[in-house]
Amino acid sequence: MVTKQNFKKISKYLWEIPKSFRSDMRVPARVYASEKILETASQDKSLEQLVNLATLPGVEKYALAMPDIHEGYGSPIGGVFACRISDGIISPGAVGYDINCGVRLLISSLKVNEIEKNLEKVATLIQQAVPSGLGRGHLKKLKIAELNQILEKGLKALVKQGFASQKDLENCEDGGSLDWADQAAVSEIAKRRGLSQLGTLGSGNHFLEIQKVAEIFDEAAASAFGIFKNQITVMIHCGSRGLGHQVATDYIHLMLQVMPKYHIYLHDRELACAPFDSPEGQKYFSAMAAAANFGFANRQMISYLIREQWQKIFSGDELKLLYDVAHNIAKIESYIFDKSQTLNLKSQTSSNFQNSKSKINTQKLIVHRKGSTRSFPPGHPEIPEAYRQVGQPVILPGSMGTASYLMHGRETANESFYSVSHGSGRIMSRHQAIRTLRGAEIVKHLEKKGILVKCYSTRGIAEEAPQAYKNIEEVVKVIHQAGLARKVARLVPLAAIKGE
Repeated sequence: MVTKQNFKKISKYLWEIPKSFRSDMRVPARVYASEKILETASQDKSLEQLVNLATLPGVEKYALAMPDIHEGYGSPIGGVFACRISDGIISPGAVGYDINCGVRLLISSLKVNEIEKNLEKVATLIQQAVPSGLGRGHLKKLKIAELNQILEKGLKALVKQGFASQKDLENCEDGGSLDWADQAAVSEIAKRRGLSQLGTLGSGNHFLEIQKVAEIFDEAAASAFGIFKNQITVMIHCGSRGLGHQVATDYIHLMLQVMPKYHIYLHDRELACAPFDSPEGQKYFSAMAAAANFGFANRQMISYLIREQWQKIFSGDELKLLYDVAHNIAKIESYIFDKSQTLNLKSQTSSNFQNSKSKINTQKLIVHRKGSTRSFPPGHPEIPEAYRQVGQPVILPGSMGTASYLMHGRETANESFYSVSHGSGRIMSRHQAIRTLRGAEIVKHLEKKGILVKCYSTRGIAEEAPQAYKNIEEVVKVIHQAGLARKVARLVPLAAIKGE
């Protein structure tokens, strides 16, 4: 059992277990957390799971956990680690079952007082237009050729069909398309699960929210992002649905079979893996990218459906995409080494590469982020040009009925592989929440706070109640003060539409 007492305090919000803690650790394990968050993490298996990440072949520098840390499958939710391409691994369990679950933020030109009288009407229309719930899909299914195009092209396939604009591509991580995807690496079972699920919300913690900008902390960044006080926004949180889940299932089984061939022996078989450059590792990497493209396309189709309903009530107002960022993903990223070949953990920004070519060299690493997102700093070439001087938009959804935050990436996040939390993080399991909380009572409580709730099942409400999650304010405080990202704006819900 790993507890808070096993950690050494590096700074106010950073804690470390040295690699001497366990003989199979290759690097130290670090957590960004307050004392309270670290104490909470000691109550489940998440800290032990973090230590297990530090044992993986080729792991570089540290195994990390973000402030939303809680127990997951194999890796803790909020887990981050990077492996060398030459001798490192790739692990489906450390990416997660909901590949490219992610968050996108749409912004309106309207203020709160301009939509108040039509809020319930538009929320109802959106709920009716976007299918939600476990296994629910559209009556109209994709043809297999259409699905294959989406798996390989992501948002680019939707542009050709008129469901996405060039601006949508520009403001999406990787342009909404991972170009190493291969639909042939995705099983027929996974494809069948995805045929009816494009443009669907799913269940669990997936949601749509109509929000208002309640507070602005960084006027310059807010201006660059197009954000102003009392502005209406729409947040979407969902992923690759059953298709991504099946990809994870298929490749976890494959990795379990091939680990002995590569002489890989793990403390936790849920982290089943293969060498990144092996045939099995590369096949999973291509299948994961295809599922990620489906996740990007799924959020885009939901946006298209929302925009259709929005126009019926607020004609002339365009819901623009501010940004779409993924969590539950593994990607190759470049980092800087100094003359002694020590990993300096600086990102490949335009300026530091142009000014320091003679003094540095770079190494490509395969970075796993599970329940965490990237937070690239100002100047990074993968940030949309409109935001490049500010830093990447970072979107942190809260729990139902609590605030969410818009932040931006910072150079001071270099020690985290430019990573940050994907939300507040659970403190109560779904089963425990269903046993102890009553959905109808939660709906009444939220309505008293002026928050509309649309959900076909009160069970779904209980499962995702605010009481089941960490305090988003405390999580954001850690992120901001630890230098992982900087606060830009606080968003509060007006209407929440939940997957049942």
